[in-house]
Amino acid sequence: MEEKEKSTVLADPKSLYSDELVFIDKPFYFSSENGRAVLLVHGWTTTPYELRRLGKYLHQKGYTVSAPLLTGHGTVPTDLENVSWRTWNKDVEKAYFELREKHKKIYVIGTSLGASLASILAGSNSEIAGLVLMAMPYRLRTEMGIFLFARIILPFKKYYKKYYPPSFGSSSTVTRRISYQTYPIRSVLEVLKLAKFSRRVIGKITQPCFVMQSRADHIVAKKSLEKIFAKISSKIKKKKYLENAYHTFISDIENEHIFEDILGFLESN
Repeated sequence: MEEKEKSTVLADPKSLYSDELVFIDKPFYFSSENGRAVLLVHGWTTTPYELRRLGKYLHQKGYTVSAPLLTGHGTVPTDLENVSWRTWNKDVEKAYFELREKHKKIYVIGTSLGASLASILAGSNSEIAGLVLMAMPYRLRTEMGIFLFARIILPFKKYYKKYYPPSFGSSSTVTRRISYQTYPIRSVLEVLKLAKFSRRVIGKITQPCFVMQSRADHIVAKKSLEKIFAKISSKIKKKKYLENAYHTFISDIENEHIFEDILGFLESN
């Protein structure tokens, strides 16, 4: 492995973040000429920066990498208030069809809400070469309770503060630094609609698929990975659990070889 590639994989995410503040609220596009591309889809209330280190690594390996900024993200929480999940879906479709104009083979990788969007895209576009779903909620923990709470409290309170578990909610994590720390309750209802729709159509996925989830994930239901793995129609599929990792682990992970695992999956399919 070349020195530059090593630095991308092994770099301390927190130190890298300090050097890249100018990029934290922006989409990115790294071009390559070999006809292979990867579409990266970020999670709810975050930005493409959570996938930037992975994107740089894959670009160094010869892939064009596109990571769009979903509508309502990367600015202020009020911009999320009236955004439908279908708008996020259109954002992802637009980025995908732009890649198709110049690339023969396209893979899609998403995290959390981004994984739900990636699954919908793959189900509707069978020509996608492969799919990586990280921290995707088949169901959210206490999903019905979240729905009832959101509907009851919405007339009285429009915004809510995020909760982080003490183990993985350190204020120094990259995920926390780039995310909105308050969010519109109305947007929570859109997330629930997205999760519901994605699990309804997940059986349409036929591409090679790699599903990953942290065992300590406090957002998605514990059996989400197993249910996703069972319901996708892919003949080639792989799963991996991570230990001691946050929900959207990809921006903060250091030494669990996730980048190499993802690259290996893409290269073998």
